[in-house]
Amino acid sequence: MSIDEVARKAGVSTATVSRVMNGSPSVKASTRARVEAVISQEGYSANRLARNLRTAESRLLLTMVPDFSNPFYAEIVKGIDSVARKNGYHLLLCDTGASLTAERTYFDMLRTRLADGAICLDPDSTQRAMASETGKLQWVACCEFDPKGPVPYVGINNAKAAQDAVRYLVERGRRNIAFINSDERFLYARQRKDGYMAALAQAGLTPFDGAIVKTEGLTFDDGRRVAARLLANPTRPDAIFAVSDTLAIGAMQALHEAGLRVPEDVAVIGFDNVPLAAMVQPALTTIAQPMFRLGENAALLLLERMRDPGMPPVGTLLDHELIIRGSA
Repeated sequence: MSIDEVARKAGVSTATVSRVMNGSPSVKASTRARVEAVISQEGYSANRLARNLRTAESRLLLTMVPDFSNPFYAEIVKGIDSVARKNGYHLLLCDTGASLTAERTYFDMLRTRLADGAICLDPDSTQRAMASETGKLQWVACCEFDPKGPVPYVGINNAKAAQDAVRYLVERGRRNIAFINSDERFLYARQRKDGYMAALAQAGLTPFDGAIVKTEGLTFDDGRRVAARLLANPTRPDAIFAVSDTLAIGAMQALHEAGLRVPEDVAVIGFDNVPLAAMVQPALTTIAQPMFRLGENAALLLLERMRDPGMPPVGTLLDHELIIRGSA
C-alpha cells in the first residue's frame, strides 16, 4: 500500500498522512484518528529512506553526550526528545567520551545528511576545535559553549551558581571550605572554580593549602577518593563544595567512613540536583540546574537554526536555584 492509497481511504491529502506519521501537532484529533485507523487496518509503513532521498531530510537529530553514565544528562535528553517528537523528529543519542575523534565522526553524519542537526554537550574546548570545520552545519551547544563563538547555545551562569553555594557556606560560619573540581577541559569546571574563588575573596578568605582537589571523573568513587585525600590534609575542611552531586555524595561517604558527621562536622554542597540528591541521608544541599528546560531550549534553538541557517549566534542563560537540604 502506498501513502496515496492511505490518503484516499482516509479522505485526506498525502501531506496530512505525512504529518500524522511525523507526529505533527497541527493535525486535528478527529483527522489523526481516521488516518491512524487506516494505517492500522492496512498495515502501512512509510518508506522513510525513499522519502529522505526525495526531501533531503532524515528527520533525525543527534545529541552528543560526553558520558552516558552521568545522571545529569538524562533529564536534558528528555527535554530534547520532548521537543523533537512534537516536531516530527527522532533522536540519535551519541556517547562521544568527550573525544574530538568521536565528535568528528558524528559531525560527518551532518555533512552527509544522515542527520539534519545536532545538539552538542561535549566540552567547550572540543567544540572550539571543531568550530572551523563545522561552520555551515546546523548544530547548537548545550551547557558547554563558547560565548564568543559562532554557535548558538543554552546554559547557565556557572560562576554565579558556584558563588551562591560558597557564599551560603560562609554565611553559616564555614571558613575552611574545600572544593572538588573535575576535568577543566569543561567550561563548567573552570567557571565553577572561578565562582568558588570569588566567593571566598568577597568574604576575605583564601583557600587553605590543598583545599582544591581535582578528579577526571564524576563518579561516586571519584568523590569518595578525593574527599579522603582532603581529610588527610593537616587542615581539615569544615565544608566541601563539589561540582557535581555524584562527587558530593561520594564525599559524604568518605566523611561517614572517617567518623565525621554531615553537616555538624563538615557541610557538603553538590551541583545539578539529580534525583539521588534527595534520597541520600542527609539529603544533599545542591545547586539545581533546570535540566529538562535546558534540553527543551536547546532543541527549540536547533529547530530555529535549521529553519534559518543565517540566524546570528544567540546565547541563552537559564536561572539556577540553591536547594537547601540537610547536608549544609
